[in-house]
Amino acid sequence: MAIYRLLNEAAFDQEEIERMSAAYEGALRVLQLRDRNDPLTEMIASKIIEIARKGERDATVICDRAIQELGIGR
Repeated sequence: MAIYRLLNEAAFDQEEIERMSAAYEGALRVLQLRDRNDPLTEMIASKIIEIARKGERDATVICDRAIQELGIGR
C-alpha cells in the first residue's frame, strides 16, 4: 500500500499518520480503487502527504483536495 510505505520513509507523529491514512482510504473509496498496486494509488498518497505537510489537518479536506489537485474522480 503506497501511503504506508511512504509514511514509513518520513517522520510523522501517530495523529498525523492516522489523519493521512484516513484521507488516503477515503480517496480510494471515493475513486473506487481496489487495486493497491495501481500507480494512481501512489500518486494519491504522495499528494495527500504533500497537502498534510503544508498544514492541512482535516482528513476529509485532505482527501478532497488531493482528488481535486490531481484532476481525478468526482
